[in-house]
Amino acid sequence: METKNKQFELIITVVNKGFSGEVIDASRKAGAEGGTIMHGRGTGIHEKAKFFGITIEPEKEIIFTLVKKGSTDTILDAIVEGANLNKPGKGIAFVVDVPRVAGITHIEDLFKD
Repeated sequence: METKNKQFELIITVVNKGFSGEVIDASRKAGAEGGTIMHGRGTGIHEKAKFFGITIEPEKEIIFTLVKKGSTDTILDAIVEGANLNKPGKGIAFVVDVPRVAGITHIEDLFKD
C-alpha cells in the first residue's frame, strides 16, 4: 500500500544513548504506534567532554516516529515532557512533512480517514 493523498508527519528526536526508551514510551502513551531507533554521534555545544585530555563525542539515538497529522502536537508535547527536552543537553525533536508513505499495511486501519 502506498498513500499519496494522506497527510503524515515524521517526528525526529535525537537524544543521548540510553534515553530512546523514554521517547518511545512517551510517544506510545500519547497515541503513536511505535518508532524506529538509529544510532549516531553528536557534535553539539553540550556534547564535548574530556577524558584524560581526549575529547569524547557521546553516542546518540535518533528516533523516527511516523504520525498522522492531527496527532503530531500531542505526541511531540509528550516526547518533550517524557524525555526532558526542555532542559539543556537532553536532546532535540523536530517535525518533517511526509507526503508519501509505503509499507504500513500492518497498521493500515490506524491511518484510514
